[in-house]
Amino acid sequence: MRKVIISLAPVAGPSPVDPDRLAEDVVKSVQKGAAMCHLHCKKRTGELTPDTCVIIESFEKICAKCDVVVQASTGGISNMTIEERCNPLEYWRVESASLNGGSTNLGEAVYRNSFDDIRYCARQCYEREILPETEVFDIGMINNVEMVAKEQPFREPVLYNLVFGHKGGMQPTMEALAAFRSFVPEGRLWGVTHFGRDNWTFLAAAIAMGATVVRIGFEDSPYLDEQTNAQYNYQVVEKLVQLIRAMGLEPATPAEARQILNLAPKSKNGAAPSKCNTAAGCGGTCGGNCKCHSHDTKKQTGMIDIESIVRQVMAELK
Repeated sequence: MRKVIISLAPVAGPSPVDPDRLAEDVVKSVQKGAAMCHLHCKKRTGELTPDTCVIIESFEKICAKCDVVVQASTGGISNMTIEERCNPLEYWRVESASLNGGSTNLGEAVYRNSFDDIRYCARQCYEREILPETEVFDIGMINNVEMVAKEQPFREPVLYNLVFGHKGGMQPTMEALAAFRSFVPEGRLWGVTHFGRDNWTFLAAAIAMGATVVRIGFEDSPYLDEQTNAQYNYQVVEKLVQLIRAMGLEPATPAEARQILNLAPKSKNGAAPSKCNTAAGCGGTCGGNCKCHSHDTKKQTGMIDIESIVRQVMAELK
């Protein structure tokens, strides 16, 4: 029986991140049928950041309670360099990561992803045995990535995520889906994201056309039905599982997803420390695998750490 990988993107836009609540929701989502979790590198207050404290703390709490394929984003609208955007790739648990396939208008902003950015991100992924999931917002981006793949060969499988619904990108119509799908080269895996989703028919059509991965979650839409928005991510996962099973298919488990995507086993041995600082707001709870100086004895014993306070203020001023 064909298996469909459910990828969960649980944090909406600039929403604050509470690692404990997030972990609880993601764990329930995995229990309902999600196999992968996609997180951006954010501060607790919701802003994108090169600091990896909060994403590490979140995934550590999630992985302590369930098995899930760990996927880190290297994207989002920000002023970060591509090097800073790739900081999460140093976290040892990351198995897959977004690879943005080109520049586009994203909402009212310009989302910049040059060929050099594509090359750099792809190289960083493959050096760490991380599977890139190429995010494509228009058909030309598929050609961009295929060109780069000839310059620095990609390993199998190559996975495309066809993204619909953003202002400035392809819109979620059946005609656009059919056209987009027709440009995915033979032998490549593909999945779909429906941003701003207000129905389930588009995802159903993608599944029927052979999508390997379907992304769901509050980053894209909390929609359950015409009268209801979900309160928790696990509710939209549960409904997607019902849809998949109604089509005679099954959601993939995390282990099955790794097999489908040929993901390499990950080990903490030799893992690099995260790039973070006190401005990330981990509060010393990210497990100590960082350079943020939030774990020293002065802070833990209740003494005022003037150096950390100054460092945080200076970081905010930047």
